[in-house]
Amino acid sequence: MTTFDGRVTTRRPVRAGPAYVLVPVAAGAAAITALWWHDTPAITNAGDWITNAGRVTGLLAGYAAVVLLALMARVPALERGVGTDRLARWHAMGGRYMVGLVVVHPLLIIWGYAVTAHTGVVHQTATLLLSYPDVLMATVAGLLLVGVGIVSMRAARRRMRYETWFYLHFYTYLAIALAFSHQFATGADFMADRAARAAWALLYLGVGCLLVWYRFVTPLRRAVVHRLRVAGVHREAPGVVSIYVRGRRLHELGAEPGQFFRWRFLTRELGWAANPYSLSAPVRPDLLRITVKDFGDHSAALTRVRPGTRVFAEGPYGSFTEGRRRSRKVLLLAGGVGITPLRTLFETLPGGPGEITLLYRATRRSDLVFEQELVAIARARGAAVYVLAGSRAELGADPLAPAELTRLVPDLPRHDVYLCGPDGMTAAATTALRAAGVPRHRIHHESFAF
Repeated sequence: MTTFDGRVTTRRPVRAGPAYVLVPVAAGAAAITALWWHDTPAITNAGDWITNAGRVTGLLAGYAAVVLLALMARVPALERGVGTDRLARWHAMGGRYMVGLVVVHPLLIIWGYAVTAHTGVVHQTATLLLSYPDVLMATVAGLLLVGVGIVSMRAARRRMRYETWFYLHFYTYLAIALAFSHQFATGADFMADRAARAAWALLYLGVGCLLVWYRFVTPLRRAVVHRLRVAGVHREAPGVVSIYVRGRRLHELGAEPGQFFRWRFLTRELGWAANPYSLSAPVRPDLLRITVKDFGDHSAALTRVRPGTRVFAEGPYGSFTEGRRRSRKVLLLAGGVGITPLRTLFETLPGGPGEITLLYRATRRSDLVFEQELVAIARARGAAVYVLAGSRAELGADPLAPAELTRLVPDLPRHDVYLCGPDGMTAAATTALRAAGVPRHRIHHESFAF
């Protein structure tokens, strides 16, 4: 394979795009619906209609649960091809549908059974809970899933720490485990159909293996092999530090410029949290570098981390890499500490003189990070770097307005644009880029706001 600068490569990381997720998920949902239809006898009355509606919602809820786990299994091909932020958005959206199905399923089943048996809803609820195998466990599972759904709502998440929300999410695993036996014990589609039973069990087992392998075994194995420790902490700007992490055979991590890891620094203050930070320099065989801005308790504590501290890193993750590139010319547009992944791409993206441009926006000159490094990189490779520091009043105009962007990059619509910065800045920049004629599919952005 030939790269944009004429280099020939024989190996590229495997990337599975959105179609590799959406098509199998849709096919699976169709198969679940077909299974329900195949096992549904003649429907003769209202009770049958309601009960069978409850059956199909239960099947789809069980299927949605395993799909959501697969999306968060951190499979490298999906992380690189789809992107961590998009997978997280799909997970959040799917979670809302799953919770809805989990709530509707038992209500329909109780209602349908009550209509068929000519009994009250309260009596039928008690009968199901006390007489049917594993229904009580499934009820507990449903309540756990609803609880996780509530704390995941935007209004609730704003009121709690990220780490609290993260650990509460682990109750999802318990809920799915509790509900699994109920599906076989009372599910009409599995009780007499061995093939369906085997396929369902294999689906859950396969996704469980993915979770165990990529979220637990792989990080532990890499911790043993690479033996990461803090080598030093360097102040870059007010409230911004670079942390150098030393280890062994780090090239074997397969980290690409633009990707990030989830970092856990094993101290009493930091060991309970794993937060995402991008690499801010290309990987060396024995050294990694991340750069962190003080945005809260965790990032502030990192400024005090001591050399020699052991580090546990999960990853690499993300699709904010050269793999998204489609054009010879590239614009890297950074805001504040968003320069972190773009600084690495600026150094490594293939391109000749005039093909790589970096725009770096900061409110104050003192907020700039890596300014000397960026100038040196630009000089070495014939790239352009523009530092846009100051308020709009000081600069005399909005430096990210469509006209200003086009003035700095005259053939802007022919560029791929990699964009990273605060949410407000990236939203405004995206609007300006679209107004300047850049196609949406050439604007690349990855958010850590999972």
